[in-house]
Amino acid sequence: MKLSIDFYLRDTLTVAKELLGKKLVHKQDDKILSGIIVETEAYLGPKDKAAHSYGGRKTERTSIMYRTGGVSYIYFIYGLYYCFNVVTEKENIPQAVLIRALQPVDGVKEMSILRYETEHTNLTKKQILNLTNGPSKLCKAMKLDKSLNGVDLSSNTLYIEDINYNDFEVVSTTRIGIDYAEEAKDYPWRYYIKDNIYVSKK
Repeated sequence: MKLSIDFYLRDTLTVAKELLGKKLVHKQDDKILSGIIVETEAYLGPKDKAAHSYGGRKTERTSIMYRTGGVSYIYFIYGLYYCFNVVTEKENIPQAVLIRALQPVDGVKEMSILRYETEHTNLTKKQILNLTNGPSKLCKAMKLDKSLNGVDLSSNTLYIEDINYNDFEVVSTTRIGIDYAEEAKDYPWRYYIKDNIYVSKK
């Protein structure tokens, strides 16, 4: 069952925690790529120095964050990688949740080719664990790029399903790679499923 738009129109920290255990699905032609969300980070807009919309910043790139929640926000970093985010809250509250890691489910063969240009049967144990255990890694494996920026997450192309998986403990800790964000770097707004082997950093 796809998550309803109302799921996203809530407090961003709540959404970030409750996205854990849900399944992200990218359907393209006759191929389905999917993975269970096992790690997220929340970004709380104007008051959060780590957020792209800090201080009310609004650019062509960040304009997606100002839309009503329930759409994708995909951006390019370092001229190399994509990151996939879920926009939350009501219109003009520019907040989002970064999806940091997935546990692969459907389309592992295709994901392996996209990530490593080889069949999954040829992968080492380390490569399997590294398939989707980071924001840019999962974007490459799931074939998420700028063409999907701003997509409605209730569409038939890119969406998130509730698979009734909630038998786990949630760990709350600091976010990764935001040392520039002064006091915001210490906010415990990263969440992950305890003991899941696909989490990017324990």
